[in-house]
Amino acid sequence: MEMLVSLLPIILMFVIFYFLLIRPQQKRQKKVMEMQNSLQKGDEVVTIGGLHATIHALDEGTIVLITESGTKLRYDRSAVREAKQS
Repeated sequence: MEMLVSLLPIILMFVIFYFLLIRPQQKRQKKVMEMQNSLQKGDEVVTIGGLHATIHALDEGTIVLITESGTKLRYDRSAVREAKQS
């Protein structure tokens, strides 16, 4: 019984840590992965570097973006931070 009482604060801290930090991060990561997997040609995207562009072509792991000036750039899908579906 004493051992359980002494371990209770540690267990409680782990539970609080899980619900305040780990679980929300997993939800955010899942949402980002779903967004990156649902990208389509013509979608407007913003990369993690702040580049605003339109998707010109898609591959399994990469995308080709075209900027307003007409420049084509190849990025990994994981570099897309947010997307606006067309």
